[in-house]
Amino acid sequence: MHIERAVITAAGKGQGGLPLQTLVDTDGETRSALEIVLREAADAGIQQVALVVRPSDEAAYREASGGCADMLHFVHQSEPLGYGHALFQARDFTGDAPFLHLVSDHLYVTGTEKGCAKQLVEVAAANDCAVSAVQATRETNLSLYGTVGGMKVPGRDGWYEVECVREKPTPTQAEQELVVPGLRAGHYLCFFGLHVLTPGVMACLEESLEAAEHPKTISLSTALHTLAGREKYLACEIIGERQNIGIPYGLFYAQLARALHGVDRDTVLADMVTLLASSGGDR
Repeated sequence: MHIERAVITAAGKGQGGLPLQTLVDTDGETRSALEIVLREAADAGIQQVALVVRPSDEAAYREASGGCADMLHFVHQSEPLGYGHALFQARDFTGDAPFLHLVSDHLYVTGTEKGCAKQLVEVAAANDCAVSAVQATRETNLSLYGTVGGMKVPGRDGWYEVECVREKPTPTQAEQELVVPGLRAGHYLCFFGLHVLTPGVMACLEESLEAAEHPKTISLSTALHTLAGREKYLACEIIGERQNIGIPYGLFYAQLARALHGVDRDTVLADMVTLLASSGGDR
Protein backbone atom coordinates (compact mmCIF):
# COMPACT_ATOMS: atom_id res chain seq x y z
CA MET A 1 0.00 0.00 0.00
CA HIS A 2 1.40 3.38 -1.08
CA ILE A 3 -0.27 6.44 0.44
CA GLU A 4 0.34 9.79 -1.25
CA ARG A 5 -3.02 11.56 -0.82
CA ALA A 6 -4.89 12.93 2.17
CA VAL A 7 -8.31 14.40 2.88
CA ILE A 8 -8.84 17.03 5.58
CA THR A 9 -12.38 18.01 6.53
CA ALA A 10 -12.99 21.61 7.59
CA ALA A 11 -16.57 22.39 6.62
CA GLY A 12 -18.38 21.48 9.83
CA LYS A 13 -20.65 23.81 11.76
CA GLY A 14 -18.57 25.84 14.20
CA GLN A 15 -15.35 24.50 12.68
CA GLY A 16 -14.81 27.16 10.03
CA GLY A 17 -12.50 29.43 12.01
CA LEU A 18 -10.66 26.89 14.12
CA PRO A 19 -7.93 25.89 11.63
CA LEU A 20 -7.25 29.59 10.98
CA GLN A 21 -6.16 30.15 14.58
CA THR A 22 -2.42 30.65 15.05
CA LEU A 23 -0.05 28.99 17.48
CA VAL A 24 3.67 29.07 18.15
CA ASP A 25 4.90 25.75 16.77
CA THR A 26 7.48 23.44 18.35
CA ASP A 27 10.27 25.13 16.37
CA GLY A 28 9.30 28.57 17.70
CA GLU A 29 7.63 29.72 14.46
CA THR A 30 4.06 31.06 14.41
CA ARG A 31 1.76 29.05 12.15
CA SER A 32 -1.94 28.51 11.63
CA ALA A 33 -3.46 25.30 12.96
CA LEU A 34 -4.17 24.39 9.33
CA GLU A 35 -0.53 24.67 8.33
CA ILE A 36 0.46 22.55 11.31
CA VAL A 37 -1.97 19.83 10.19
CA LEU A 38 -0.67 20.05 6.61
CA ARG A 39 2.91 19.71 7.84
CA GLU A 40 1.87 16.63 9.80
CA ALA A 41 0.57 15.12 6.56
CA ALA A 42 3.63 16.10 4.54
CA ASP A 43 5.91 14.52 7.14
CA ALA A 44 4.01 11.26 6.59
CA GLY A 45 4.85 11.30 2.88
CA ILE A 46 1.64 12.92 1.63
CA GLN A 47 2.04 14.90 -1.59
CA GLN A 48 -1.53 16.07 -2.32
CA VAL A 49 -4.28 17.09 0.07
CA ALA A 50 -7.98 17.64 -0.58
CA LEU A 51 -9.36 20.20 1.87
CA VAL A 52 -13.15 20.01 2.23
CA VAL A 53 -14.47 23.51 3.01
CA ARG A 54 -17.46 25.72 2.54
CA PRO A 55 -17.12 27.64 -0.73
CA SER A 56 -16.95 30.98 1.08
CA ASP A 57 -13.98 29.82 3.16
CA GLU A 58 -11.59 28.83 0.36
CA ALA A 59 -9.68 32.14 0.17
CA ALA A 60 -9.06 32.26 3.93
CA TYR A 61 -7.88 28.66 4.02
CA ARG A 62 -5.57 29.16 1.06
CA GLU A 63 -3.94 32.08 2.83
CA ALA A 64 -3.67 30.16 6.12
CA SER A 65 -1.95 27.19 4.45
CA GLY A 66 1.34 29.10 4.41
CA GLY A 67 4.20 27.18 2.84
CA CYS A 68 1.97 24.16 2.15
CA ALA A 69 -0.34 25.82 -0.40
CA ASP A 70 1.09 23.84 -3.31
CA MET A 71 -0.27 20.61 -1.79
CA LEU A 72 -3.87 21.79 -1.67
CA HIS A 73 -6.88 20.87 -3.78
CA PHE A 74 -10.11 22.45 -2.57
CA VAL A 75 -13.34 20.44 -2.41
CA HIS A 76 -16.57 22.26 -1.58
CA GLN A 77 -19.37 21.11 0.67
CA SER A 78 -22.06 23.58 -0.33
CA GLU A 79 -24.54 22.58 2.38
CA PRO A 80 -23.77 21.60 6.00
CA LEU A 81 -24.88 17.98 5.61
CA GLY A 82 -22.58 16.37 8.13
CA TYR A 83 -19.20 14.72 8.51
CA GLY A 84 -19.83 11.61 6.43
CA HIS A 85 -21.23 13.70 3.60
CA ALA A 86 -18.21 16.05 3.78
CA LEU A 87 -15.71 13.22 3.46
CA PHE A 88 -17.67 11.71 0.59
CA GLN A 89 -17.26 14.93 -1.41
CA ALA A 90 -13.59 13.98 -1.90
CA ARG A 91 -14.36 10.66 -3.62
CA ASP A 92 -13.18 11.85 -7.05
CA PHE A 93 -9.93 13.08 -5.52
CA THR A 94 -9.17 9.80 -3.73
CA GLY A 95 -10.35 7.56 -6.59
CA ASP A 96 -9.19 3.95 -6.25
CA ALA A 97 -6.28 4.77 -3.95
CA PRO A 98 -5.94 4.54 -0.16
CA PHE A 99 -5.67 7.88 1.60
CA LEU A 100 -4.83 9.49 4.91
CA HIS A 101 -7.71 11.29 6.59
CA LEU A 102 -7.21 14.03 9.17
CA VAL A 103 -9.60 16.43 10.86
CA SER A 104 -8.68 20.11 10.87
CA ASP A 105 -9.36 20.72 14.56
CA HIS A 106 -6.97 18.11 16.00
CA LEU A 107 -3.26 18.78 16.53
CA TYR A 108 -0.61 16.29 17.64
CA VAL A 109 2.67 16.14 19.52
CA THR A 110 4.93 13.18 20.12
CA GLY A 111 8.17 12.54 21.93
CA THR A 112 9.38 10.22 19.18
CA GLU A 113 11.20 11.01 15.93
CA LYS A 114 8.14 10.00 13.92
CA GLY A 115 5.04 12.15 13.84
CA CYS A 116 1.68 10.62 14.70
CA ALA A 117 0.46 10.53 11.08
CA LYS A 118 3.71 8.96 9.92
CA GLN A 119 3.41 6.22 12.53
CA LEU A 120 -0.08 5.40 11.27
CA VAL A 121 0.84 5.46 7.58
CA GLU A 122 3.67 2.99 8.22
CA VAL A 123 1.33 0.58 10.02
CA ALA A 124 -1.20 0.76 7.16
CA ALA A 125 1.46 0.25 4.49
CA ALA A 126 2.88 -2.77 6.30
CA ASN A 127 -0.54 -4.40 6.71
CA ASP A 128 -2.14 -3.31 3.41
CA CYS A 129 -5.44 -2.36 5.04
CA ALA A 130 -7.41 0.45 6.60
CA VAL A 131 -6.12 1.55 10.00
CA SER A 132 -7.50 4.07 12.50
CA ALA A 133 -5.39 5.66 15.19
CA VAL A 134 -6.93 5.23 18.64
CA GLN A 135 -6.17 6.15 22.21
CA ALA A 136 -7.40 4.64 25.45
CA THR A 137 -9.89 7.22 26.76
CA ARG A 138 -11.91 7.53 29.96
CA GLU A 139 -15.61 6.78 29.64
CA THR A 140 -16.40 10.33 30.78
CA ASN A 141 -15.10 11.56 27.38
CA LEU A 142 -17.00 9.10 25.17
CA SER A 143 -19.40 11.83 24.09
CA LEU A 144 -16.57 13.49 22.15
CA TYR A 145 -15.29 10.63 19.99
CA GLY A 146 -16.06 7.66 17.80
CA THR A 147 -15.12 4.45 19.61
CA VAL A 148 -14.08 0.98 18.47
CA GLY A 149 -14.37 -2.49 19.90
CA GLY A 150 -12.40 -5.54 18.93
CA MET A 151 -9.66 -7.96 19.87
CA LYS A 152 -5.93 -7.51 20.30
CA VAL A 153 -3.74 -8.66 17.41
CA PRO A 154 -1.55 -11.48 18.80
CA GLY A 155 2.08 -10.46 19.14
CA ARG A 156 1.42 -6.79 18.37
CA ASP A 157 1.25 -4.44 21.32
CA GLY A 158 -1.33 -1.71 20.77
CA TRP A 159 -2.83 -3.23 17.60
CA TYR A 160 -6.48 -4.33 17.42
CA GLU A 161 -8.71 -6.09 14.90
CA VAL A 162 -11.77 -3.84 14.69
CA GLU A 163 -15.14 -5.57 15.03
CA CYS A 164 -17.47 -2.72 16.01
CA VAL A 165 -17.52 1.08 15.65
CA ARG A 166 -19.94 3.43 17.38
CA GLU A 167 -20.18 7.22 17.18
CA LYS A 168 -20.06 8.95 20.58
CA PRO A 169 -21.56 6.03 22.52
CA THR A 170 -23.06 6.29 25.97
CA PRO A 171 -21.14 4.55 28.78
CA THR A 172 -23.87 1.89 28.86
CA GLN A 173 -23.59 1.22 25.14
CA ALA A 174 -19.81 1.12 25.36
CA GLU A 175 -19.93 -1.39 28.20
CA GLN A 176 -22.24 -3.64 26.18
CA GLU A 177 -20.51 -3.43 22.77
CA LEU A 178 -17.05 -1.89 22.96
CA VAL A 179 -15.12 -3.48 25.82
CA VAL A 180 -11.62 -4.44 24.67
CA PRO A 181 -9.87 -7.14 26.73
CA GLY A 182 -6.74 -5.81 28.41
CA LEU A 183 -7.76 -2.15 28.75
CA ARG A 184 -8.14 -0.58 32.18
CA ALA A 185 -11.66 -0.59 33.59
CA GLY A 186 -13.66 2.39 32.40
CA HIS A 187 -11.42 3.02 29.40
CA TYR A 188 -12.25 2.54 25.71
CA LEU A 189 -10.46 2.89 22.38
CA CYS A 190 -11.51 6.25 20.97
CA PHE A 191 -10.54 7.74 17.63
CA PHE A 192 -7.42 9.89 17.59
CA GLY A 193 -8.46 11.96 14.55
CA LEU A 194 -6.21 10.11 12.10
CA HIS A 195 -7.20 7.32 9.69
CA VAL A 196 -5.73 5.58 6.69
CA LEU A 197 -8.73 4.50 4.64
CA THR A 198 -9.23 2.28 1.63
CA PRO A 199 -11.57 3.04 -1.32
CA GLY A 200 -14.05 0.71 0.37
CA VAL A 201 -14.98 3.40 2.87
CA MET A 202 -16.28 5.63 0.08
CA ALA A 203 -18.54 2.81 -1.07
CA CYS A 204 -19.83 2.42 2.49
CA LEU A 205 -20.46 6.17 2.76
CA GLU A 206 -22.32 6.20 -0.56
CA GLU A 207 -24.60 3.37 0.57
CA SER A 208 -25.32 5.10 3.88
CA LEU A 209 -26.06 8.43 2.21
CA GLU A 210 -28.40 6.85 -0.33
CA ALA A 211 -30.32 5.06 2.41
CA ALA A 212 -30.53 7.97 4.84
CA GLU A 213 -33.46 10.34 5.07
CA HIS A 214 -31.18 12.97 6.60
CA PRO A 215 -27.59 12.96 5.22
CA LYS A 216 -26.22 15.02 8.10
CA THR A 217 -26.85 12.04 10.41
CA ILE A 218 -24.26 9.94 8.55
CA SER A 219 -20.99 9.78 10.45
CA LEU A 220 -17.69 8.26 9.44
CA SER A 221 -18.17 5.78 12.28
CA THR A 222 -21.24 4.34 10.55
CA ALA A 223 -19.24 3.69 7.38
CA LEU A 224 -16.30 2.24 9.32
CA HIS A 225 -18.59 -0.16 11.16
CA THR A 226 -19.77 -1.44 7.78
CA LEU A 227 -16.19 -1.58 6.49
CA ALA A 228 -15.14 -3.74 9.45
CA GLY A 229 -17.59 -6.41 8.29
CA ARG A 230 -16.24 -6.42 4.73
CA GLU A 231 -12.47 -6.18 4.87
CA LYS A 232 -9.49 -6.21 7.19
CA TYR A 233 -9.55 -3.13 9.38
CA LEU A 234 -7.16 -2.42 12.24
CA ALA A 235 -6.90 0.11 15.04
CA CYS A 236 -3.53 1.15 16.39
CA GLU A 237 -2.50 3.06 19.50
CA ILE A 238 -0.21 5.90 18.47
CA ILE A 239 2.71 7.23 20.51
CA GLY A 240 1.73 10.83 21.03
CA GLU A 241 -0.98 13.15 22.26
CA ARG A 242 -3.95 14.74 20.53
CA GLN A 243 -5.34 18.17 21.28
CA ASN A 244 -8.86 18.94 20.14
CA ILE A 245 -8.90 22.71 19.60
CA GLY A 246 -12.67 22.67 19.18
CA ILE A 247 -13.43 22.11 22.87
CA PRO A 248 -13.26 24.68 25.71
CA TYR A 249 -9.60 25.55 26.41
CA GLY A 250 -8.62 23.27 23.53
CA LEU A 251 -6.50 25.89 21.79
CA PHE A 252 -4.79 26.74 25.09
CA TYR A 253 -3.95 23.08 25.74
CA ALA A 254 -2.67 22.67 22.19
CA GLN A 255 -0.40 25.68 22.55
CA LEU A 256 0.85 24.49 25.92
CA ALA A 257 1.60 21.01 24.57
CA ARG A 258 3.55 22.42 21.61
CA ALA A 259 5.48 24.74 23.92
CA LEU A 260 6.44 21.93 26.29
CA HIS A 261 7.62 19.77 23.36
CA GLY A 262 9.39 22.61 21.59
CA VAL A 263 12.51 24.72 21.56
CA ASP A 264 11.09 27.22 24.07
CA ARG A 265 10.29 24.61 26.71
CA ASP A 266 12.63 25.95 29.43
CA THR A 267 11.46 29.55 28.98
CA VAL A 268 7.79 28.53 29.07
CA LEU A 269 8.29 26.41 32.21
CA ALA A 270 10.09 29.25 33.99
CA ASP A 271 7.31 31.69 33.08
CA MET A 272 4.67 29.21 34.25
CA VAL A 273 6.37 28.84 37.64
CA THR A 274 6.44 32.62 38.01
CA LEU A 275 2.79 32.91 36.99
CA LEU A 276 1.66 30.17 39.37
CA ALA A 277 3.61 31.68 42.25
CA SER A 278 2.07 35.07 41.57
CA SER A 279 -1.45 33.63 41.32
CA GLY A 280 -1.04 31.75 44.58
CA GLY A 281 0.06 34.88 46.38
CA ASP A 282 -3.08 36.78 45.40
CA ARG A 283 -5.43 34.38 47.16
